[in-house]
Amino acid sequence: MTINPSSVAVIDIGSNSIKVLVAMREAAGQVVALTNRTIDARISAGISHSTPRLTNENMALGLAAIKELLATAAPFTPGRIQLVATSAVRDASNGSEFRETVRRETGHEIHILSGEEEAAGIGRGLTCDPALASLQDFYVFDLGGGSLECLAFRARQPMEEVSLQLGCVRLTERFIGNSSDPLSAESLAQISAHTKTEMAAFSFPLSTAPAIGTGGTVTTVRSLLGARLGLLFEATPPTVTVAQLRELLNFLAPMSLVQRQQVPAMPATRADVFPVALATLIAVAEAGGLTEFRHSLYNLRYGLAARLLDTCV
Repeated sequence: MTINPSSVAVIDIGSNSIKVLVAMREAAGQVVALTNRTIDARISAGISHSTPRLTNENMALGLAAIKELLATAAPFTPGRIQLVATSAVRDASNGSEFRETVRRETGHEIHILSGEEEAAGIGRGLTCDPALASLQDFYVFDLGGGSLECLAFRARQPMEEVSLQLGCVRLTERFIGNSSDPLSAESLAQISAHTKTEMAAFSFPLSTAPAIGTGGTVTTVRSLLGARLGLLFEATPPTVTVAQLRELLNFLAPMSLVQRQQVPAMPATRADVFPVALATLIAVAEAGGLTEFRHSLYNLRYGLAARLLDTCV
């Protein structure tokens, strides 16, 4: 099989899902996706424990997903393939065991990103979004299963990058006794207070600037809002207001898990942690005086792909 040096593949091993992006750079310099795919393989169960460990079952799920995504990328014969892991593997006491298993089974090494590397990669990805090309000063918030990355850009250059342990899987395990039950007002208040306390580490240095939201939470919000209007995802407005987030949380919190899973466009595998994710985003907005998030699909994978393409011969 002939290798295509003009394309690269990035597999992002996240806490809640594992994803692949195969991309190339057009003549004009734009990074474009050849294929994207996500497998919901939550390997982060137990991430809120004082000493998190990946279970044998979670490592098997993760390995199977990685193999499947490598197979997805194979027809594009990428010149370079990079596997990265974020909070779930980064925090796990046996993360090295998982890395060795993947290396032995696939021949590929996993690079565990530090929180700072993850935030920087997300920031680089956002600058690849042509819809954001005119923005100079802006915030970026990427909420995952294990962590929340917060960035501030001035003149399209990062001036502050913070990674916080505010992922929706982590907070669900910590504050919700049984995620199959409706969420109580007390639990939601605890999540809000905890998030605002942790957000003190981010200074919100820009006086007035738009906030960009990336990651599965904002993507799911946009899907749900589009489904209500009978719109395809691509036709759904990318701006999500905090008022819409509050309305969704008020709608979903009183439901059981089974009821949430039946909501049109709700991913069944995210329904257990999604209300907590909403509560976290709302608290972030309240901490920074934000009124809306503008959704972008240009995320960590795009940032890492852009770097790989920069080094391709």
